[in-house]
Amino acid sequence: MASSYVLLLRGINVNPTTKVAMADLRALLVALGYEDVRTLLQSGNVLLSSPKPPAVGPIEAAIASETGVRSKVVILSVDEVRAIAAANPLLQVSDDLSKIVITFLDGDIVPGEIERPSDADLAPERLVIRPRAIYQWCPAGILQSQLKPSWWRQFGPTLTARNVRTVNRILAAADSS
Repeated sequence: MASSYVLLLRGINVNPTTKVAMADLRALLVALGYEDVRTLLQSGNVLLSSPKPPAVGPIEAAIASETGVRSKVVILSVDEVRAIAAANPLLQVSDDLSKIVITFLDGDIVPGEIERPSDADLAPERLVIRPRAIYQWCPAGILQSQLKPSWWRQFGPTLTARNVRTVNRILAAADSS
């Protein structure tokens, strides 16, 4: 029996050199043998079905080969995405879901071992680190975040962020299938 998965591609369609048409992305995933492939928005959100968990390596290689764009991919089951979204400790902080961001990691981390800026250094932003996701509230917007790109490098190249509004759209699309 097939299970449902979410693929989150990092860094596509953010500038002209990272352009990937969603129709092309769907076609290459179907060619790899996945079923019920659907894309949402233009930022690399994919829902698909597979009898076994999708393999990152062949997907990343196919994207690079077919589109010329190198993108890291985070793969989670729909249930994992739902659990990460439900565990968001910052939902009560703001009613603007576009300013609450979830960064999805490709594996578990130990939150206590992460080098973290102090709350005072981040204020008024909020940051909560959990084993599989990082939750962030950016009242001035993500582009104005106090967290520098160098801070994110401690997690390696395979992580990608989505605002809560987008995560909710992904889950609604998964529920509608």
